[in-house]
Amino acid sequence: MSTPGRDTEAPVAPHAYHAEIGAEREGWYELVALVRSLTPRECLEPGYYRDPDWTVRDLVAHIGTWLAEAHAQFERIGAGTYEGHDIDVDALNAALLRGMEDQPWEVAWVQGQSARGRMVERWYALREPSDEASWWIRKAAADHMAEHLDRLREWTAELIARRP
Repeated sequence: MSTPGRDTEAPVAPHAYHAEIGAEREGWYELVALVRSLTPRECLEPGYYRDPDWTVRDLVAHIGTWLAEAHAQFERIGAGTYEGHDIDVDALNAALLRGMEDQPWEVAWVQGQSARGRMVERWYALREPSDEASWWIRKAAADHMAEHLDRLREWTAELIARRP
């Protein structure tokens, strides 16, 4: 069957970042499933990381702020105003975490969800691959989530095991 207004059924070319988009989606859905298995109180329990103490809220804020930063960088790449990623990752990590410090769980959760949606939307708009976009994809998307999922699985299991 053909689409009205089209003469032929041309196959849709896969996105330049098809594999990376799929990996990001799988990582995000796992993160969401793990977080949703916890109560809001458990999401505020210190111990995800120690020294400094991180909660699941801190993790979600951390990932969400990196997704928001990737969105901003994708905007710049698309507009031709991107200046490169010569950044101090540790300093940016600290600044992004400070920006979400002491926010309620609900704010961190909504910010993470929103940042991810906006990042994915802008990512889809990048039709041509580039080294710079690839760097941000690795830093903020699937690779970044993969860095945190093992510990989140462990911490989630520990929190659930503590329940009466």
